[in-house]
Amino acid sequence: MKSFKYTIVGFICFLVTISFNIMVGIFIYQLIEDEPLYLKIILPIILIIVSSFICSLIDYIRRKITIEKPLKEILNATKLITSGNFNVRLTPKHTYKNYDEFDYIKDDLNRMVQELSKSEILKTDFIANVSHEIKTPLSVIQSYASALSNNEISENERKKYQQCLLESCKKLNNLVNNILKLNKLENQKLTLEINKFNLSDSLTNQILQYEELIEKKNINLECDIDEDLYIKSEESYLELIWNNLISNAIKFTSEKGTINISLKQKNDKYIVKIIDNGCGMDKEIGSRIFEKFYQGDTSHSKEGNGLGLALVKKVIDILGGTIEVESEVGVGTTFIVTIMEV
Repeated sequence: MKSFKYTIVGFICFLVTISFNIMVGIFIYQLIEDEPLYLKIILPIILIIVSSFICSLIDYIRRKITIEKPLKEILNATKLITSGNFNVRLTPKHTYKNYDEFDYIKDDLNRMVQELSKSEILKTDFIANVSHEIKTPLSVIQSYASALSNNEISENERKKYQQCLLESCKKLNNLVNNILKLNKLENQKLTLEINKFNLSDSLTNQILQYEELIEKKNINLECDIDEDLYIKSEESYLELIWNNLISNAIKFTSEKGTINISLKQKNDKYIVKIIDNGCGMDKEIGSRIFEKFYQGDTSHSKEGNGLGLALVKKVIDILGGTIEVESEVGVGTTFIVTIMEV
């Protein structure tokens, strides 16, 4: 609409300029009507040339101010951005209601730079976190590997050191696998294999994988899973969700605690609840648990790397579901996952 308005205004200005030149030419011609013929020809031509020069000069100044100046600002800004400077901000010339095309470009460029700046910060934090998480198990591996080279240590100590090495290698392997999975999910390099399967059996099988660990901590497991609920989705993605949430529930539930897992269908939605009466968490921690590498309870940091729930959130977003968390310190935590057919 505004482009059309500017086109009309420009067209009118052009017509006024041409009309003005013609009128001036006619007026001068009338003034020199009795003059010799060569003057009748030369003077209007000179007048038209002078008038055209003045109009061209005015148009040149107009273009300098309204087109070239904002265009140069935008070009300089893009050069700075390509060189890695994400602090660039452009100021629109008009108020928002009177924006022209250049103001819209500046506004969009400001938003783009802001998002790039956020991405750069996230990338820097991600690299720092990965470096830290990798450094810890590597230090442990180096330390115990050096200890194992000592021939004077006892057999019991040797087995203990070997077990520590295996645990550190396992943690390092899990970290690398989670990083690769998260990278593929974020870049959508994984293709969905959609099949219809028994969600009830799939969830039950994932629970059974933790039977030994549940018995070891003497945890009371209560299940309320509706039978033979079929869903059309990506089974391996859903297994990743259940594995992370169930392992977290076990990790944060103390011995002789209780975990409740339920699966219900409500219309076209499937609702899974995983409830524990573990340590719980406050609102600040609850609002950040889906961030990469964030670990609110550092006492359990050796058991994970802070990527599990980030993976869960990403998978749920891809499948078009939702995840909610309800928690209270000293009471426990409830995760509510709602999924639908893909």
